[in-house]
Amino acid sequence: MAVTANREANQELRARLAEVHKRYARMRSELDDLQRRVDAVRVTVVSADGLVRVTVGPRGELIDVKLIRRATRNMDNEYVSRTIVATVHTAAERAAERIQTLMADYLPPDSGALRYLRDHNFGSLLGRSDEIVQDLAGRDD
Repeated sequence: MAVTANREANQELRARLAEVHKRYARMRSELDDLQRRVDAVRVTVVSADGLVRVTVGPRGELIDVKLIRRATRNMDNEYVSRTIVATVHTAAERAAERIQTLMADYLPPDSGALRYLRDHNFGSLLGRSDEIVQDLAGRDD
């Protein structure tokens, strides 16, 4: 009995490997530029009432905060505090969206790393590994 190769499957596999290699080569050659672009991300948000302006960096870290002093001088400190926190939160979300957009050019849309950037769930990083382990465990039963 002669064994024959499925040439169509081989061509599909080769095309997929070529695409993966192309993405890797592009990502590797542009990694320094990507790092500079990520590091340069700054997002500034003004609160809805205009009392607070914050700027955050690429990881959502607070870089600058400005209060309109004449407006906040006679305001309830709790209100001002909540407004600052809410404004920083909004800015951090927008920074995360920018980082996701930058990274989407380099990672497959279903990659664990990109899912992690969206959902901040470490399980996203292990999703594919979990599937493989479960599949292998199922074969041993």
